[in-house]
Amino acid sequence: MIRNYIKIALRNLWRHRGFSFINITGLSIGITACFFIFIYVAFELSYDNFHTNADRIYRLVTDIKTPSETINTSSTSWAFAPNIKADLPEVEAFVRTSGGSFLVRRGDVKFQEENSMFADSTFFKVFDFKLVKGDPRTALTAPATIVFTESTAKKYFGSADPIGKTVLITGDAIPATVTGIMKDFPGNSQIKADMIISMTSLTQKFNKGIDGQWGNFGATTYLLLKPGTSPKALEAKMPAFLQSRDGDGMKKSQMSYTLMLEPLKSTYLYSKRGGQEVGSISNVYIFSIVAVFILLIACINFVNLTTARSVERAKEVGIRKVVGAEKGQLASQFIGESVVLCIIAFLLTLGIAALLLPAFNQLAGKTVSSGIFSNWYYVIILFVTSILIGLLAGLYPALVLSSFKPVMVLKGRFSGSRKGGILRRTLVVAQFSISITLIIGTIVVYNQMSFMQNRDLGFNKEQMVVLNTNGDPAKESLKNAISSIPGVVSTASASSIPGGGNNGAYSEIENKSGDLQIANLDLYFVDYDYVNQFKIKMVAGRSFSREFGTDTAQAMLINEAAVKLFGYSSPKDAIGRRFKQWGREGKIVGVMKDFHFRSLQEVIKPLTMRIELHSLDLITVKVSPKNLNSTLAQIEGKWKQFIPNRPYSFYFLDEFFDRQYRAEQRFGKLFFNFAVLAIFISCLGLLGLASYSTLQRTREIGIRKVLGASVPGIVNLLSLDFLKLIVISCLIAMPVGWYFMHQWLKDFAYRIDIQWWVFVLAGVLAVLVAVATISFQAIKAALSNPVKSLRSE
Repeated sequence: MIRNYIKIALRNLWRHRGFSFINITGLSIGITACFFIFIYVAFELSYDNFHTNADRIYRLVTDIKTPSETINTSSTSWAFAPNIKADLPEVEAFVRTSGGSFLVRRGDVKFQEENSMFADSTFFKVFDFKLVKGDPRTALTAPATIVFTESTAKKYFGSADPIGKTVLITGDAIPATVTGIMKDFPGNSQIKADMIISMTSLTQKFNKGIDGQWGNFGATTYLLLKPGTSPKALEAKMPAFLQSRDGDGMKKSQMSYTLMLEPLKSTYLYSKRGGQEVGSISNVYIFSIVAVFILLIACINFVNLTTARSVERAKEVGIRKVVGAEKGQLASQFIGESVVLCIIAFLLTLGIAALLLPAFNQLAGKTVSSGIFSNWYYVIILFVTSILIGLLAGLYPALVLSSFKPVMVLKGRFSGSRKGGILRRTLVVAQFSISITLIIGTIVVYNQMSFMQNRDLGFNKEQMVVLNTNGDPAKESLKNAISSIPGVVSTASASSIPGGGNNGAYSEIENKSGDLQIANLDLYFVDYDYVNQFKIKMVAGRSFSREFGTDTAQAMLINEAAVKLFGYSSPKDAIGRRFKQWGREGKIVGVMKDFHFRSLQEVIKPLTMRIELHSLDLITVKVSPKNLNSTLAQIEGKWKQFIPNRPYSFYFLDEFFDRQYRAEQRFGKLFFNFAVLAIFISCLGLLGLASYSTLQRTREIGIRKVLGASVPGIVNLLSLDFLKLIVISCLIAMPVGWYFMHQWLKDFAYRIDIQWWVFVLAGVLAVLVAVATISFQAIKAALSNPVKSLRSE
């Protein structure tokens, strides 16, 4: 019996090849899109879950309260972790990490390892990062010891065993011993580095005494709690701990700290404090909803097309019932056909997914899966999903088809039911409502990305080349030499550039009441040329100038946000006010117009600038667009002349600044592609329905043509019913689309307003797509010979 069902199912699929193609294609594309979204969401949710003790690992974070503001940071003081371990028995172990950039040399091989990290010796005890060579208990114990990842080790040692061998690190060529080789960090780890340097290298060599600095916030701290420990109970002990250890220091600095614990497994998606790599739970929710939408559209197509064909199969059902077939048997037959169709779609999906997975990984910006068979349970889930779609989507058509009355059917008095027509129209409205919602979302995402990339940032970032000397003693000589290159417009030096990191400095600035108000402020160290080179506007006072000899020690620039923080109603009122910052005292000489030195996702914060010529590692070079390659080659030549021991590298500031929006750009591209797929599947269904609707109205069209109806009139007649449904879909989708995109935009400090034209454009696009889809069948029917359709009447 089952074999007979399968045979009949395959025969029906082949007999109605057009219908089968539309249904299988729609299902395959829908299932493939859902599969890709599923593995993407699963990957995002898997971050940091692979550690054995992941449920007991927490990141320690800090709220720093000053008289001016509260700063929420993922960093901690260097002194917190060792003292917490000593004072609070609930803590089994701690790990502090801190990112850095190191010059590493071995013979003639040299690389600037930008993705380096200091870590405590307990790193391999707390986390499940595997060493393939070396002892995890001692690899990071001694000063000047290094653990390389496998791929990094190959750069310096090839296939040789690096354990015990020495490399030179930093510009001072400090010998460091390789004590371990670890597997490359997995893609779903928020903690990543190419090499790890022992924390004792920092605390005993590079920055002695840093362990006792309670006000120096440069560490990322993880605590491994003992089994059964309540993180809330431990948090409750933190205020007393801080008071006992640093109460006098907080009182003296007028700063207080609140320590909190974030579960390791939730920091990637849920924390608002940032980290090495951050995700977005909102995007996970959005893509999950899109997956459900796409699958729903594919299922709607199946139900619509199958019920639309019910008239054609009515006689088959009537004959089967007359010869003894029961309703349950007929329902099983039609559900079986649905399952067979879905299995074919599943097999096609495997091929499509295998073919497109590399492109999807590239689009997602990460390797979410190395292959569709790399995780067999993905394929099993895909197969089960396909079967469930076949069962659920085929259930209603099966019940409809199996319930036909044989007497009515065989007498020729059967026609499609009114309820069936209402259902199909309702499903078309639902389908296009989803598609139009996705069109609205795509337009809003594109506009927001365009707004962020084209907004006036308040500084000039075009044709700006950035060189990082990493503090090399020859940096000033190099800058002067580069200035003499014909294609160089200007040069400047600084500790920071817009879009990059910067210092946070404990500061005291005179407020409008005349008191020195304490605040933790962002700080740029710059030279005399920086403000002019970046075309940062001054709204009060003056910029730094070589005409004022005291500027190197006693002058400060602040921005408008800082003016507001200290209570001044006008930037002019801040000129001449006193400041104290990191051992320097002087007066504010100028106020800069606010510029976006961080992402547009953040509000512009108070910023200070000072001249500190010995701390300027970055050289920014404004270049002419003419003969650019020649200019860059000459810059490289000067680098090799003055800093031969460091590998040459550069980047353009505009590209560097735009990297901040990579996650949003990837989100936009993924959203756009899935929206296009959803619209395409909807159009496939609409094409199928238009085809069957036209087929059922063949006789009517023939009569209308005989009576003189024009081709445009018939096309309008056949299209109007569907266009009414699209208009209803627009009315439903517009408020839904506005709500979801309004919620999404809340994550941006600077964002667009959703204009009325977005909804008009989405509606027009939907109508145009629908018209293009329907028109082919409508025009074909309108041009047909009425004699052929009426000769049997």
